Amino acid sequence: MSVNTELSERIEGNMTKQTGDSYDGSQIQVLEGLEPVRKRPGMYIGSTGYDGVHHLIKEIADNSVDEAIAGFATRVDIRVLEDGGITISDDGRGIPIDKHAKTGLSTLETVLTILHAGGKFGGGGYKVSSGLHGVGSSVVNALSSRFIAEVVRKGELYRIEFERGATVKPLKKVGKTDRPNGTSITFYPDDTIFKETTEFDYKWIVNYLRHQAYLTKGIFTAVVDERTGDRRAFYFEGGIQSYVKHLNAGKDVLAEAPFYVERQVEDSVVEVAVQYNDSFAETVKPFANNVLTPDGGTHLVGFRAAMTRAINDYARKNNLLKEKEENLSGDDIREGLTAIILVKLPDPQFEGQTKNKLGNPEVRRYVEQVMNEYFSYYLEENPSVAKKMVMKGVLAARARKAARAARDNVLRKGALDGLNMAKKLADCSSKNAAESELYIVEGDSAGGSAKSGRDSRTQAILPLRGKVLNVERARLDRMLQNNEIVNLIQAMGVGISDQFDISGLRYHRIIIMTDADVDGSHIATLLMTFFFRYMREVVEGGHIYLAKPPLFLLKASGNKRWYAYSDEERDNIMQNLIAERRERGAKIDEGDPLWKQAGLSDIQRYKGLGEMDAEQLWDTTMNPENRVLVQVKIEDAEQADSIFSRLMGDEVETRRTFIQSRAQFANLEELDV
Repeated sequence: MSVNTELSERIEGNMTKQTGDSYDGSQIQVLEGLEPVRKRPGMYIGSTGYDGVHHLIKEIADNSVDEAIAGFATRVDIRVLEDGGITISDDGRGIPIDKHAKTGLSTLETVLTILHAGGKFGGGGYKVSSGLHGVGSSVVNALSSRFIAEVVRKGELYRIEFERGATVKPLKKVGKTDRPNGTSITFYPDDTIFKETTEFDYKWIVNYLRHQAYLTKGIFTAVVDERTGDRRAFYFEGGIQSYVKHLNAGKDVLAEAPFYVERQVEDSVVEVAVQYNDSFAETVKPFANNVLTPDGGTHLVGFRAAMTRAINDYARKNNLLKEKEENLSGDDIREGLTAIILVKLPDPQFEGQTKNKLGNPEVRRYVEQVMNEYFSYYLEENPSVAKKMVMKGVLAARARKAARAARDNVLRKGALDGLNMAKKLADCSSKNAAESELYIVEGDSAGGSAKSGRDSRTQAILPLRGKVLNVERARLDRMLQNNEIVNLIQAMGVGISDQFDISGLRYHRIIIMTDADVDGSHIATLLMTFFFRYMREVVEGGHIYLAKPPLFLLKASGNKRWYAYSDEERDNIMQNLIAERRERGAKIDEGDPLWKQAGLSDIQRYKGLGEMDAEQLWDTTMNPENRVLVQVKIEDAEQADSIFSRLMGDEVETRRTFIQSRAQFANLEELDV
């Protein structure tokens, strides 16, 4: 609004050009100490929402993990406090408390109050660390309403306290303790900064500590939630080998024991674990100094190049590829691959404070060197496993070629091909993706009602005829032979496989609307499997929703009606009606059924969406003012991957056990996926 106003005033000649005489030093703002962090917190922790709150934990806990990586600590403990705070402790060396020569403050206070002060700049504090910028602890201090640091050095306990980055209780020796050394940090996120939430997610902490235990052999991690009494602990002697086995739990693997190598190259360490499974998905997690780099980087590039070269060389040498056959592509070789790549280096060059990508060019060479040598040895020493890997890649290559023609045919017609789409998709008139919605509706009957009752300006309807293909058990070539999947790809506008492009998404809400029964839940699960495996960015962007149709229609005289979405809501409506009748002095026979006491004439239990006419479907399930939508989120991608593998895979016994263990969950929204 202000930009438009200024532009208008310029056009009307109501603004005069600044001469520059009024621009002097008084207009240059200098932020001192931790003021920049409080002024622009997003620059340091990414956001001030849920992710930002939990990034604070990571900044402190990563320092404790660095002590373990360096060989000075054996455990990291986290305690979630009842009063909203959190305590993170380790048994490392303890942050030094001696006077710092440059600042004149104690080293502890220097580290906690001055940006870019720390032991990670080549001063000998750490050979390897996850910290790069030296701002972690001081940033957390700046963004906490209260911050308490306790350090144990040679059995002596020291304590210092801050409020919003300012020292309120100076460093003081408070006594002796049985612990020889260690650091304990307690902090409370500042609710004037984190206005969305300051509550810690126990599940996030559990996952973080589990990962750190996998990535650091021999470290013990534990968490206690004082709010609930729950506690968890982790220790994995096998390190990333155990991690790979965890990721492949419930899947058929090509070899029981993962390939594993750990070697030092110059001043860095390369550690890799690899295990193939019989699925069609790739799960490769690259880490640098225990920091997950989801956007990859040079270590991932080196790993992929070495894997492709080693398997193709082995296939050629052992005549597993015919002379005229082309080499297997990287995509072919990575089908069913599960791997962890962990590099440890003294000077990691991450992209940004959030460290999503590793940029050190030398690391590619390190990883390629190690993998070229040791993975090649592994293939030679395990010929039966090597042959399975090659043949899996050969099958993937054949499927890729078969899928290419089908995929190109689908994409050539395009998502907006009128002749092709008119028979299946009832599109909306709006071309603004931000306001447009796509309802994926179970059955022609419900699809017809939805088309009649919708807001045609913003709501598109795609009816499903039968159940879609279970893509967990099918490659892309077979998937593209399924009409329902093809229709969905065309309607979405994002393409598929290597031509997927999230920017083409035509609807920012994709709403799965199925019957509230077992079949409906199955169809919704099949669709979510498709989105998770082939369009994960759409899920991660928060675009997938489950519609929640009502289970009951309660009717009374005078054409009065109420909709209930659960048994509990139905009973609450009846109890409220009974209370209202009592207030009016109505005579109520408590021996009657509740619906009679409530004055109802009928209670209808909906068996499916097709039982509703267009008006009812709009009122209950499609009207933005009344509807109930459940957003599908990926809180833990590893757990979601495991659940889809067990629930939708080929292992009948695994699926039966999974379902039986969760039989008490009646609705998808209650099932933690």
